[in-house]
Amino acid sequence: MIKYAWKFPGGLSDLGEDIGETAVREVFEETGIRSKFISLLSIRQQHNHPGAFGKSDMYIVCRLKAVSFDISFCQEECLRCEWMDLEELARSEHTTLITSRIAKLLFYGFREGFDKIDVNMREFPAVYTGLFYKLYHKELPEKYEKVQLNGIK
Repeated sequence: MIKYAWKFPGGLSDLGEDIGETAVREVFEETGIRSKFISLLSIRQQHNHPGAFGKSDMYIVCRLKAVSFDISFCQEECLRCEWMDLEELARSEHTTLITSRIAKLLFYGFREGFDKIDVNMREFPAVYTGLFYKLYHKELPEKYEKVQLNGIK
């Protein structure tokens, strides 16, 4: 087991907080970097995790766009905090398997296009008046966005 490992910022959602809001808040709290939610990249699910308060645990990795770049990290949560090259992070022996895998996923997205890996969010009106929900899915081609009950126009 790695005692000290590079990892991406993360933490628990506050009650009623959306996935993207949690990611943006946690990145800011841990690094001082302001960011904007772009998409979901992956979801890890595990059960019987000793630190999950007796619940099944889901770890959701989001792709964010930095809107500030100067690091001012939380010394209570981090020993170090720095921008790293994705190739270096993916190859490092001082990281966890999930961090290495996400680094490779991001590297692939930068090289081949994020449309191949992003799971985007769309907001839709709920059946309850004035309420909305967020649906996360791969983007539909434009012609399928416009599908009517009688087929593709």
